[in-house]
Amino acid sequence: MLDTAMKTQLQAYLQNLRAPIRLIASLDNSSGAAEMRELLQEIAELSEKVHFDDSGTDARRPSFVIAKEGETRGVRFAAIPMGHEFTSLVLALLWTGGHPPKVDAEVLEQIKALDDDYKFEVYMSLSCHNCPDVVQAATLMSIYNPKIQTTVVDGGLFQDEVNERQVMAVPMVFMNDALFASGRMTLEEIVGKLDTRSDEREAAKLNAKAPYDVLILGGGPAGAAAAVYAARKGIRVGVAAERFGGQVNDTMAIENYISVLETDGPKLAAALEAQVRHYEVDIMNLQRADQVIPATEPGGLITVQMANGGSLKSRSVILSTGARWRNVNVPGEAEYKNKGVAYCPHCDGPLFKGKRVAVIGGGNSGVEAAIDLAGVVEHVTLVEFADALKADAVLVNKLKSLSNVNIHVNAQTTEITGDGQKVNGLRFKDRITGEEHAVTLAGVFVQIGLVPNTDFLKGTVSLSRFGEIVIDDKCHTNVPGVFAAGDVTTVPYKQIVIAAGEGSKAALSAFDYLIRTPV
Repeated sequence: MLDTAMKTQLQAYLQNLRAPIRLIASLDNSSGAAEMRELLQEIAELSEKVHFDDSGTDARRPSFVIAKEGETRGVRFAAIPMGHEFTSLVLALLWTGGHPPKVDAEVLEQIKALDDDYKFEVYMSLSCHNCPDVVQAATLMSIYNPKIQTTVVDGGLFQDEVNERQVMAVPMVFMNDALFASGRMTLEEIVGKLDTRSDEREAAKLNAKAPYDVLILGGGPAGAAAAVYAARKGIRVGVAAERFGGQVNDTMAIENYISVLETDGPKLAAALEAQVRHYEVDIMNLQRADQVIPATEPGGLITVQMANGGSLKSRSVILSTGARWRNVNVPGEAEYKNKGVAYCPHCDGPLFKGKRVAVIGGGNSGVEAAIDLAGVVEHVTLVEFADALKADAVLVNKLKSLSNVNIHVNAQTTEITGDGQKVNGLRFKDRITGEEHAVTLAGVFVQIGLVPNTDFLKGTVSLSRFGEIVIDDKCHTNVPGVFAAGDVTTVPYKQIVIAAGEGSKAALSAFDYLIRTPV
C-alpha cells in the first residue's frame, strides 16, 4: 500500500506519538478489507507505539478505529484513507497519540465545552480536495470531546450506503442521523454551528478592535497580496474573510501561477495565509461583511458592519470579496442542489461512477470537467448555449476524441428534472430549430462561470451591469478611501495571478491615499 518514500515519511511523523495507540479493524472478506488490513499492518510496523488489532465488531465493514491503548472509542474510518485523505489519517494517528494539533487554544476549549452528544458521519471521496478540512475537523472534535463520535465514510467504498442516503455531493456531514452540512467547512465553522453563543462573542471581539489603517474584505489572492503590500508599509492592517483563500480553495490543479510549476488550490491558499500571518496582519476568518458605511468627512473612519452584529472601523478599505459559482437558474437547480446538481467535478465525480451525467458550459471549466468525468462515469452530455465551445483548442480536441461524450451547442438548458428526491434528467432546447430534448441522467455539473460577491455593496459603490465593482486603473472606487481588487471588480480576465497583482496595486493606492489625506 505504502511506497518506500511514504513509509519513511510516516515513520518520521510517528516519532511524535506521546502515547501508544491501537488500530482496531472490523474486516470481512472483501478486497477492500484486504487492502485495509495491509495498510494498517504496514503502519503498525513503523512504530512500537502503534498496534494492529483485527478483533473489531463494527457493523460497517471494512472499517477501523484509531483508539488510545486500552480504549475502544476513537476516530472511525470506513475508508482506506489514501489520496487526499492520507494527511487526515496521519493527523488522526498523531492527535490520538497525544501530539498537539495546530489549533487555537480558544477553539479547543470551545470543543471541550460542547455538552451534547453528537454522532457525526462524514461522507467523502478520496479525490475530493475539499473533503480533508471537514474530515480533519470532525476527527479532531471526537478526539478532544468524548461526547462526540466521528465516522469517516468513503462514498466510493460504500456505494450502497451512499445511494440509500442519497449522498450526491461531498463532503456531506450527517449529525445524529440528520443532514448537518454539505460542502467545505472549517473547524471553526463547524464549532460555530454547534456553539450557539459564538456569534455574540465574535461580535464583541470585533467591536473592541482599534481602527485599522487598511481593512481588507476578502482573503483570496487579491486580499492576501493587498495585506502583504500594506503591512510592509508598517501600518495597521486587518483582513476580514469568510474563508481565507476564497475560491482558490475550490481549485484543483494550478499550473499557470508564475514561478510555481504546479500546485493545487488548498496548498496555495495555505501559503497565502502563512505569508500574510508572517507580517502580523490581524486575520479575522469566518467573517462576512453586511454593509460598508463611508466616512462622513475626508480622512474620517469607514465603518464595516459584519453579519454577526459586530463592526470594524478603518481609514481605508479594500474590497476583494471575489466571486462564486454562477447558477444556471432553471427549474430544478435549487431543488436538487447536492442531490444530483453539483459544481465540483473533482469532488463529486466519483459518486457518479458508472452513471450518466451532463455538464452545462463549454468554456475551459466545462470542457475540463467533461474530460475529467468521462474517465469515471458511463457517459457525459455537454450542453453549451453558444454556437461553439469556447474552451482552448487543445481541450476541445481532447473532448471530441472521447467516445463516451456527446456535445450539444446552441443548446439552451430549460430544466433539471428529478423524482422529488434526486436528479433524473436534463431538458434543453435547440436554439436554431426550437426542438426540445430530454436526456436521462443521474447528475448535472454546472460550469458556467462566476458571479461577483457584491450584494452587500449595492447603493454604496458603483457597480457594473454584471454586478462587478467599477474601478479605475489604480483600483479606486467612486467612494473616497474605498478601493477594490480581484475577481469582484471590472478588471478583465479572472485569473489568480491578475487578482494578486490587482491586490498589490490596491494596497499601494490605499497607502498613497493615507499619506495624502489628513487624519
